[in-house]
Amino acid sequence: MDELTREFLIESQEGLDRMERCLTDLEERPQDTELLGEIFRSVHTIKGTTGFLGFKRLEKLAHAGENLLGLLRDGKLQANQGIITGLLQLMDGLRAILRVIEQAGDEGGGEDSALIERLNELQCADAVAVPVGIAVMEAEVAPMVHKAPAPPPVIAKPVVEVAAPAAAVREEAAPAASDAPKARTTAASDSTLRVDVVLLNRMMNLVGELVLTRNQILQATSADPNLTLLSRRLDMVTADLRESVMRARMQPVSNVFSKFPRIIRDLSQALHRKVRLVMEGQETELDKSLLEAIKDPLTHAVRNSLDHGIEPPEVRVAAGKDAEGVLKLRAYQESSHVIIEVSDDGAGIHVEKVRNKAIERGLITAERAAHLGERELLQLIFLPGFSTAEAVTNVSGRGVGMDVVRTNVEKIGGKVELDSRPGKGTTLRLRIPLTLAIIPALIVRSLEQSFALPQGALSELVNIPPDKVATAIEWMDGAPLYRLRGKLLPLVFLDRMLSPGGGSKTREVKDHFIAVLDADGRRFGLVVDGLADPEEIVVKPLSSVLKQVGLYTGATVLGSGDLALILDPGSIASRAGVSMRAEEELNSRQGEEEEVLSMSTEFLLVEAAGRRAAVPLGEVLRIERIPLSRIEYFGYRPVLNFEGQLLPIEDSGGVIAAAEGDLEAQLTVVVCREGQRHVGIAVSHVLDVAKGADLFEAGTQQAANGVTLLKDHVTGIVELRQVPPLPVTGVAQSMETWSSVPEGVA
Repeated sequence: MDELTREFLIESQEGLDRMERCLTDLEERPQDTELLGEIFRSVHTIKGTTGFLGFKRLEKLAHAGENLLGLLRDGKLQANQGIITGLLQLMDGLRAILRVIEQAGDEGGGEDSALIERLNELQCADAVAVPVGIAVMEAEVAPMVHKAPAPPPVIAKPVVEVAAPAAAVREEAAPAASDAPKARTTAASDSTLRVDVVLLNRMMNLVGELVLTRNQILQATSADPNLTLLSRRLDMVTADLRESVMRARMQPVSNVFSKFPRIIRDLSQALHRKVRLVMEGQETELDKSLLEAIKDPLTHAVRNSLDHGIEPPEVRVAAGKDAEGVLKLRAYQESSHVIIEVSDDGAGIHVEKVRNKAIERGLITAERAAHLGERELLQLIFLPGFSTAEAVTNVSGRGVGMDVVRTNVEKIGGKVELDSRPGKGTTLRLRIPLTLAIIPALIVRSLEQSFALPQGALSELVNIPPDKVATAIEWMDGAPLYRLRGKLLPLVFLDRMLSPGGGSKTREVKDHFIAVLDADGRRFGLVVDGLADPEEIVVKPLSSVLKQVGLYTGATVLGSGDLALILDPGSIASRAGVSMRAEEELNSRQGEEEEVLSMSTEFLLVEAAGRRAAVPLGEVLRIERIPLSRIEYFGYRPVLNFEGQLLPIEDSGGVIAAAEGDLEAQLTVVVCREGQRHVGIAVSHVLDVAKGADLFEAGTQQAANGVTLLKDHVTGIVELRQVPPLPVTGVAQSMETWSSVPEGVA
């Protein structure tokens, strides 16, 4: 395939993607001239280029569509359901021919006379509306498990901003209203560049190798003051390069969301539903490879919401609901993950029905099902072969779908969460990592080996000294438990899991470190022998032999040069038999907990240069132990390069200043969330976690806002909102900005 044809295929697919988005909007705004103009330009561009390349079949079909769109654009026809359906079928026909060209190099021997005749009929003002053909609907929304594997693509889709059509393709008679959009498109083409995905993958692999080398250099030069400055510079450049390459791979989730208006339109007609689609956060960005991986899971989730969730109009009206159901797609970023939610206001999931269906299909025994809580029963939906449909249809009932959703999401390191309220609706939540290539991890030691523990699953760390192990760890029916802030936490000993019986003789005469993890709704403590500094690790795939073990998600090379396996918290929890918390118990206590929280709040008790302070525990993200050499200054403000971003450090206690000059000094930084930003607090020690009581009796409410009572001591509360943000312009302006900062606020 020559380069010109490759470029034509890429631009044509982009044009059809825009056309699809516009068509679903046109049904709600049939007189929107901008939408009609965009659709017309997409088809016109394809038709104009096909004549030059000699694709006569494609040109003939595009010409028939252009004639219909010209009448709509000129106001001689009014867009209705039948016309929009015909245009959607036109788009499907054009896509089909483009696929044949991509795979075979020619247009094939297909026949489009029926579709062309239908497009010609629609040019009459009295054309009768016809429903979407079931074949078209099936082609768009058939379950992925029933699709034949797609042949490998001949071309790579672009992963940067969409560029304008080729300069050789120009409109012959565009209306004046389209001049402004054309100008914007031309400007965009001057500032964008198409990059092959293969090249970006190669760049990402090279950056991964650079990160590994950087980690090794940082460790090798940590004791040499002459190389400290150079190693810090290397650290900063590597972080910036990694961030830039990752940004080049990022695409907005709108590239996936844009497919669903068409899917929902076709499916709601087939199921006789009234559904309104709401999409939020379409600008949220995700790595391209992950974006491609979630397309099919999201399609399954949307299909289930329409088929099993949103009721028929008459049923909704009888239940006191609006006849039109609402399906919401929402995406947002949370720390190092992107959360995608599929929510509906339908019938919800009745757990008893789930229990009975699981027993009926032999997926679980009646005895086991009787002991499951509501949260655990909801997880049965993800078992292979589970379905509550009464009959097999084109949409559902085959017992496939939700198990594929969980499997595919977990393959890319994500998690699936499910919330449902009978009669109110259901929310399926996909938690996707921003990237698979480089992740932050805590390095732990067990059986004299190093393992990497992804920080995305880590909640907190607990250290039990040797003299307190015997009393701190409790046992119930042979299962170890730890009482964490008054609640029992199940424990899993990593050395026992990896080597049954290993280390049992010396278990009570050494330090125990507990990594508190959240995995697939299960909270437990992983007991390890030791901890090392956190690292950014490059994830390498496992061999087939290690994959069969089931406890690891990959491997990596540490800064020390040692190989380390990456632990899978979800697999560890399943292997250890850690059960999920019963959601109904949490719901029953929610009101009581909210009342208690209104009277008392948990704080992290810290010490800074001899003074005690309290940090609201709900705002604490993590606690970092870093070398003092990593602290830099923006103006006179101490900052930390934290996950590729400058983190302002609050040091009113003078911890950093007290350690100046000590090249081997270690600094403890409490990383907190304040609104939409992160701030760090430099402390000497982390003392404890405790509940504090409001001191209303100390005077007025305003006088007591900044203090709390912790362990019978009045303790000042760190006001995170008073930590000024870093300036967004140059250093000169930053000094002017901070000249008015009150003395004592760092």
